[in-house]
Amino acid sequence: MNLIYAFSAMRHLPRKVLFALLTVYLVWGSTYFAIQVALKAFPPFMMIGTRFLVAGAILYAWQKWRGAATPTLREWRDGGIVGILMLGGGTGLTAVAQQYVSSGLTAVFIACSPMILSGLSGLFGDWPKRREWTGILCGFVGAMLLASDGQFSAQPLGILFLLGAILCWDVGSILSQKKLKMAAGGMGFASEMLVGGLFLFIISLFKGEQLTGEVTINAVAAWAYLVVAGSLLAFTAYMYLLSKVPAGLAASYAYVNPVIAVALGVVFGGEHLSMREMLAMSIILGSVIMMTNAHKKNKEQAST
Repeated sequence: MNLIYAFSAMRHLPRKVLFALLTVYLVWGSTYFAIQVALKAFPPFMMIGTRFLVAGAILYAWQKWRGAATPTLREWRDGGIVGILMLGGGTGLTAVAQQYVSSGLTAVFIACSPMILSGLSGLFGDWPKRREWTGILCGFVGAMLLASDGQFSAQPLGILFLLGAILCWDVGSILSQKKLKMAAGGMGFASEMLVGGLFLFIISLFKGEQLTGEVTINAVAAWAYLVVAGSLLAFTAYMYLLSKVPAGLAASYAYVNPVIAVALGVVFGGEHLSMREMLAMSIILGSVIMMTNAHKKNKEQAST
């Protein structure tokens, strides 16, 4: 029932915004399994770096074919800063942190991202309204409850890496939205992925990473899914959301992605939902309803 209310609450959003939200929710929620499969053959920095390099190259070539202007030096610089922060620092440090931090604690820390992102947005004069804060806090509670079945073990070094990853991702998100001047549209996203992917690939070379196992069809298919769906579709959709909706709503994927992952496990993996998980998912979906309704109310007030 909450799922029906969630979708009905989102119907008032512009079609492009709704499509971008659903893309980020569904695709990034399904990439957990793809990453696990890809890591059986490819080490983390090599896998992430090549993923974004290939996705960025495809997007750049497509934009040039459509007649888009080549980014200026300043646009390359600004796109590169965002790419290194979000992809290099955000995804790279998360991959390192997961060697020292349990999956349950990782999920809880990532659920802090919407709060941090909204706070950083407030420093630029765009503070969330009361209803948005309520939705953000409810989503965090739901994410903690959903992750509470897992182990919450961690080494101090892993906590530092995870905090660094979240800060890099959120600072990069805010800079792209408020401060830096990147190339317009898809060309800006392509520059971010190219520079960020190159940064990660260079780290892979310096670390001397080697293939972790046999390169199977499944591993290559998982890597290709991460390139097309995880990077080209979902990352581009997330960057679009940052330019169109409040930071808290754009970052709500941090709450919804675990719900999608659990749902996929139930549908395709034969897993069963506990009462705690159902309660947590209801709270998370309720938080999304609050944030989307807050966005609608803010738009109505602005138009008035």
